[in-house]
Amino acid sequence: MTDQQTPHAATDATLSHASAQPRAQKDIFGYLVLITGVGALVWGAVAAVGTGWGFWAYTSGLKGVAGAFLLGVAALLMGLVQEWRVRKSTTPPLRARRWVGMLVALVYVGWVGTFLVKALTVPAIHDISTDLADPPAFQTLQMRADNLDNVPGADDAKMRGLTPEQRWAMVHQKAYGDIRSVRVNEPVASVVAKAERLAKARGWDVAISLPEEGRLEATETSAFFQFKDDVILRVRPSATGAGSIVDMRSVSRVGQSDLGMNAKRVRSFLADLTGTVTAAQ
Repeated sequence: MTDQQTPHAATDATLSHASAQPRAQKDIFGYLVLITGVGALVWGAVAAVGTGWGFWAYTSGLKGVAGAFLLGVAALLMGLVQEWRVRKSTTPPLRARRWVGMLVALVYVGWVGTFLVKALTVPAIHDISTDLADPPAFQTLQMRADNLDNVPGADDAKMRGLTPEQRWAMVHQKAYGDIRSVRVNEPVASVVAKAERLAKARGWDVAISLPEEGRLEATETSAFFQFKDDVILRVRPSATGAGSIVDMRSVSRVGQSDLGMNAKRVRSFLADLTGTVTAAQ
């Protein structure tokens, strides 16, 4: 290399370094979006799993999930704003980090968003029964003490003067009118035995199964939060003696709204139990 070439090489290196610096500085937003998006997912997962492991109360876990949801929304907004800012830039920063962060945030926000939408479309109740006039009563498992506290409709003029149980029945009937007693053309003991097999196949913890009494009680536990919902199946001979009448009740141990999960459980279980669900007459 000659003395004349050295200044040119130094100049080229300086210009290259100078042009790279703005790109690196602008990509700070890419790192920020990536960290925020991944952080939202991790925060939400830790909040849910930590609740299931008993590290904190479920209310704290739900607050963590909600906070992570807002953080995920912030990651998406930051990514969109940065995309708008650099769309006409002559030296736009790399998009890979920003897009990965936005994608992770979108997955988490979308997942939590489905529950938020569900909460807006179902009533805030957590006790579902096929028989509203005479719900099956738990005998082995214990009904939550606050089951009828904060039942919707207390401020509704149409429900003024009704007891919490009457309001629950009205709200339940309006939202889940399809959930009713069903008839099965099998004897009581056979129905309960089949129900026990189905419950165990679903991974439920069967507290008691008494085919001769027509009763089964069990608990299902959710995956992340480890929420427990208690179920009772009551099977009685039909009035004509031909077959059995099956009633089912599913109750969440905590929370005001079950996001429709108990109704979904009752429908699904009875469909499997009867093959074709037929309303009892």
